[in-house]
Amino acid sequence: MKTAIVIGATGLTGTHLVSALLQDNYFSKVKVLVRHPWAHQHPGLESVIVDFDDEESLSAAITGDVFFSCIGTTIKKAGTQENFRAVDYGITTRCAAIARRKDIPQFLMISSIGANPKSSNFYLRTKGQTEEAVLAMGFVGTYIFRPSFLIGQRKEFRFGEWLGKYLIQLFYFLLQGRWKKYRGIKASTVAHAMVRVAKQFDPGMHIFESDAIQNLGI
Repeated sequence: MKTAIVIGATGLTGTHLVSALLQDNYFSKVKVLVRHPWAHQHPGLESVIVDFDDEESLSAAITGDVFFSCIGTTIKKAGTQENFRAVDYGITTRCAAIARRKDIPQFLMISSIGANPKSSNFYLRTKGQTEEAVLAMGFVGTYIFRPSFLIGQRKEFRFGEWLGKYLIQLFYFLLQGRWKKYRGIKASTVAHAMVRVAKQFDPGMHIFESDAIQNLGI
């Protein structure tokens, strides 16, 4: 019986992930690290309020068997590129480093299709650099999920993402072959794929792009 640790639990994919973990008997406890009290309740759920900028606070909370990172923001919400990087890169790598020091064997994280540490696009470059940093930490199993546009009901409206999803769905069946990975994908599918991969526990470094995630999450 495993303990899962989740950051980004209140976001679109994170919410689906927590639900999927709580429904799976493989996990006896789901520990979510949050900034503010969370109303969601379940016998197997432990909600821990942390300061993501405080390593001591994080270190006390990060105990378990499998670490899931669904953390992420937008530049619009963050306000500046610096603030965006502090969340997507800073929080992810800080938590990963603590998890590695505590010998947590598995680290699973959501990135983005097109992530590349050398990209000219700030968003994709930050995602790629985050992947690069986590992969270098040497977990027994590192699993990176690169979904295309996520489909699901968000709490806030994101025009750019809405437009992208509309166009992707409009041309869904035209996206074949190497373009298939750019099809939109349900956040719930990504969440179920993460749970499945965690349970399989295949050691090494693994990157799953949208088309592979789709197959895993069915």
